[in-house]
Amino acid sequence: MCRGDIFPVRRRGLESPRREKIVGGVRLRVALSPAAQAYLYWGKLPVAGAPASPDDPAVVIPLVGATPQEARANLIWTMRAGLNVAALQCGFAPQLRTTSNYNNLLHQHATELQASYAALGAYFKRTQPKIWDTALDQYVTRTYNSFSTLQAQLGFCEVAAAIGRDTLERPRGQLGALAIERLREFRNSLTPIRDTALNGVRTALDVTAPSDLADLPCYDKKGRIIVCKPDKKKRD
Repeated sequence: MCRGDIFPVRRRGLESPRREKIVGGVRLRVALSPAAQAYLYWGKLPVAGAPASPDDPAVVIPLVGATPQEARANLIWTMRAGLNVAALQCGFAPQLRTTSNYNNLLHQHATELQASYAALGAYFKRTQPKIWDTALDQYVTRTYNSFSTLQAQLGFCEVAAAIGRDTLERPRGQLGALAIERLREFRNSLTPIRDTALNGVRTALDVTAPSDLADLPCYDKKGRIIVCKPDKKKRD
């Protein structure tokens, strides 16, 4: 993708919003309404945060000496980059509609997105005139990479879907306000968080890898943990 180009992301076949859970050994298939607030979790994720600041390195790549317009553009472009990453990475859950929401964002808010990119270009031309294009490329790449996640992918995709839906409800010219409201929440979603509905239930997030292979337990043929025998360990 060329620097600054805004292309729609294509995915095949959106599935109906349904979710399966295993409870007590029974598979439950639950139909969800389009207005559902959570798809991948039973409860709402505790990732809400204070309004984002354009000079907070935990939220954006700070642009030293930026004008108010350039600082606003930084917030908008950062949010747009995160939603773009979600459109590419969250296809495993088509009911989130991260791809269609992102494509609709590009259409509905095209003017504001283009203006934001132009403002960012003006910033780098002013502050690094000899290498402004390289500096802009590096800024864009670092912004995209800052949304890379693996262990927190479920939470990231859940929050990205909610923000994507919110962009479609905002009037044109309001992306900056939305970025201030929700960008810190977006960043918080990159930290692995357990489902609040599973409090007291041991999950993969609670399991830590053993520091030594000798710490692994032994099992009998029925899968029960037993005392390991020297040099004859049967491990899972």
